[in-house]
Amino acid sequence: MKRIFLLSPLVLASLLAVPAPLFAQAKSDAKKDSKANAKKDAKKDAKPTKPNPVQAPDVAAPKFRDGEPDAGFLKTHAGYVATAKAGGVDVLFLGDSITAGWRGAGKEVWEKSFAAYKTANFGIGGDRTQHVLWRITNGELDGIKPKAAVLMIGTNNSGTDDADGIAKGVTAIVKAIHAKSPATKVLLLAVFPRGEKPNPQREKLTKVNATIAKLHDGKGVHYLDIGGKFLAAEGVLTKDIMPDFLHLSKAGYQIWADAITPKLAELTK
Repeated sequence: MKRIFLLSPLVLASLLAVPAPLFAQAKSDAKKDSKANAKKDAKKDAKPTKPNPVQAPDVAAPKFRDGEPDAGFLKTHAGYVATAKAGGVDVLFLGDSITAGWRGAGKEVWEKSFAAYKTANFGIGGDRTQHVLWRITNGELDGIKPKAAVLMIGTNNSGTDDADGIAKGVTAIVKAIHAKSPATKVLLLAVFPRGEKPNPQREKLTKVNATIAKLHDGKGVHYLDIGGKFLAAEGVLTKDIMPDFLHLSKAGYQIWADAITPKLAELTK
């Protein structure tokens, strides 16, 4: 015989009285659990990220990403090699994203300040000294003999490498430029300050600059420290000059251009 259980009116009323938000919350929690489980499953299925090889700042090496040579870096490099093979470059800029930024925030200033020269901008975002060194030794100066090369590099090394190593990397780049083009005069810029206020990373770069300043000989290498021109009182960087306290604004590029224009005119006579 089947037994039939009847809910008393009191129990039935209590069930019907459960607020709707509780059911909605339960549904929401179930949805969150489902998403969390999906993320866990995706993480299990994802291929493990390969570590990038350790690189010395003064040994030429391409940039890596997830354990493999960075495709974007190699593509940009190939474009620069093609530019070099085409020839016709009097003034070459070499560096990282701060140099590459002449094509962005600094574009208008670049066109106005350097129009008199046959220029080329070989900046790549994220580059360290070893990457610029690799680029030079792998074709970026083949086909050109610039009268002047403006070099500013090293800030991306400052998070992992010591000051001595970074300075060795910059020194190796200067030597590589002259190995490819002995007559090129290198306008070696001190690594720009970074961080809103004085900080350990900036102090490390100050040590780097003190070392590479010794490369100045007034002939093939001309060292110039324009970092102070970007700073306000008490060594503070403002967002008007460096919006993220690393990369330059249009006003920052104007400061850079104004600071080197007289020297470039001298070096390209």
